[in-house]
Amino acid sequence: MSSSTLMSSTSERRRVAFVLLPGFSLLAHASAIEPLQMANQLSGRMLYHTVTLSLTDEPVRSGAQLSLMAQHVLGEPLGPLDILLVCAPTPLPYALPAKLNEWLRSHQGRSVAIGGLAGGTEVLARCGLLEGYRATLPWQRFDAFSQAYPQVTLSQQLFEIDRDRLTCAGGTAAMDMMLTLIGKHHGQRLAEQVSEQFVCDRIRLADERQHVPLRNRLGHAPQSLVDAVTLMEANIEEPLSTLELAEHLGISRRQLERLFKKYLQAVPSRYYLDLRLQDARKQLRESDRPVGDIALMTGFSSGAHFSTAYRNHFGITPREERLG
Repeated sequence: MSSSTLMSSTSERRRVAFVLLPGFSLLAHASAIEPLQMANQLSGRMLYHTVTLSLTDEPVRSGAQLSLMAQHVLGEPLGPLDILLVCAPTPLPYALPAKLNEWLRSHQGRSVAIGGLAGGTEVLARCGLLEGYRATLPWQRFDAFSQAYPQVTLSQQLFEIDRDRLTCAGGTAAMDMMLTLIGKHHGQRLAEQVSEQFVCDRIRLADERQHVPLRNRLGHAPQSLVDAVTLMEANIEEPLSTLELAEHLGISRRQLERLFKKYLQAVPSRYYLDLRLQDARKQLRESDRPVGDIALMTGFSSGAHFSTAYRNHFGITPREERLG
């Protein structure tokens, strides 16, 4: 289906298929399928009809060593589908059977939105179904994936909805993706009601990045750079100057600037500002604190300075962020 069809608000029933591959994540699968079932329950209508498929007629063992019996075997007649999601482990430790490749590719261009949960993204990439698309997957696979599939635009966000492709980082990010779809299909109020049923404080947005541990973010960068970023993250409310950071680390300011340019492609002050603004955005979305208080808590001396910096960075003001 086209992006506009996928994201449009309509009362039509959608048929959603989940392909379970050995080692799949129970958490990702449940996080994707449960919101759809809850949407049916709360609305009193069959908004989503879900089916599960496997490669054989044997139970599929998950990564947690629990088995699930799928309703259908791959290749059985299912009728038309609206959304097709592949649930797979990450990293993907085995070759894909030819019949899976053929079956997935047969749905391309047939008005079906095709997606991957966790390692399912890698399955789609192996099948050539993500070329020219934006996609994401668990952060642990970023480097290997980007090298293996340069034709895919890799995103570090929680999930990506790019035209007729859906991908997510797995785990609970699958729930955020499905809640977003429910909101687009049937209204934001229903999505919020589903979220409340699962005791979710809020629906995380697609533009939010995965939390990647600092050491992994910086890869093989020198320890002094790791220490510098650690200092920045610990001093958001009262930012340190670049000179103060360098003095804390026992290196020159010029050395520190070279490290940031080489490994992070930014000057220290710009990277620090990004950290503070990201923290401010999180607080605006997740708390009811006054905008002025958030400005002070993220190191801005005035509301006007904060608003200008925020608008320059995100394209909207802090108050517009909160209203949105």
